[in-house]
Amino acid sequence: VQLQASGGGLVQAGGSLRLSCAASGSTGSINAVGWHRQAPGKERESVAAITSGNMTKYADSVKGRFTISRDNAKNTVYLQMNSLKPEDTAVYYCNAVVTFTRLYWGQGTLVTVSS
Repeated sequence: VQLQASGGGLVQAGGSLRLSCAASGSTGSINAVGWHRQAPGKERESVAAITSGNMTKYADSVKGRFTISRDNAKNTVYLQMNSLKPEDTAVYYCNAVVTFTRLYWGQGTLVTVSS
């Protein structure tokens, strides 16, 4: 499985961005896709995840502001980010759990929120 993350950029506080994670390869074996982020000097943290059964989970810090969704026809998972805050600034990564045994990561996409 290969993952391609995109959609990052510079946005003012209160603005919105939509990140995309496009999967290719054995996409039928993907059990769940997650978004994570890593801010400078901080550890990588989980932001949101969605399972193949469309169950979703969010970090408390983004609940009510971020929405994870999937388009199976496009093999793409989205992260809609609204009401962005400067503390959301980070490199965002997507990953995929495959056959419950393997974890694949995409490259990161930088999100910068200016105050």
